[in-house]
Amino acid sequence: MDSADRFVFDAGGSRTSALLYHAKGARAAIVLGHGAGAPQTHPWMVAVARALSARGLDVVTFNFLYTEARRRVPDKNDVLEATWRAAVDAARARDDVAHGRLFIGGKSMGGRIATQVAASGAVDVRGLLLLGYPLHPPGKPEKLRTAHLPRVRAPMLFVQGSRDPFGSPEELAPVVAGLAPGTRLYVIEGGDHSLAPPKSSGETLDTVIARVADETVRFTA
Repeated sequence: MDSADRFVFDAGGSRTSALLYHAKGARAAIVLGHGAGAPQTHPWMVAVARALSARGLDVVTFNFLYTEARRRVPDKNDVLEATWRAAVDAARARDDVAHGRLFIGGKSMGGRIATQVAASGAVDVRGLLLLGYPLHPPGKPEKLRTAHLPRVRAPMLFVQGSRDPFGSPEELAPVVAGLAPGTRLYVIEGGDHSLAPPKSSGETLDTVIARVADETVRFTA
């Protein structure tokens, strides 16, 4: 898709924006949250959304309140979660989104907050797509962000680069093994936290995103 429809929704007394990437004959929909350092209009987010919509998924992205206000520091955790819940409600309220089969997820922080919302039972979704899950802060493997994950009842697709400083596939694999049935790990060999491969690989980020989109289609089937 070359364009997306912009709309706004209320989140905790504030308003923020979302983009809807329509898929032709959509069979499902996915709501994606962006990472901590960039908004929904970042080229990476746009590329992922377009790749998924081209493969039959309606895609809704949105800005957290701090990015909508052009602030650099992320909102507090409760505000991030409230915004996520509002984004899901906004997607379900639209009659042009295939929300009968709804998935959620996102890049790094956006995906992590999605898992927290799912773990709380606040949303009912078919599954979660986690692109570069921030298992721990870089260089601090003891500070795991996993305690809530066993409470997520829906299956999860973790897409992790083998060079991700926020958590390697080797660190993530034993965590994934104990989660909801259908949960799996898809490794991008040589990928960093944004899944980008090294130049020496001869592969481009666009081809990686295409492979991730194909895997997501299999996961959401």
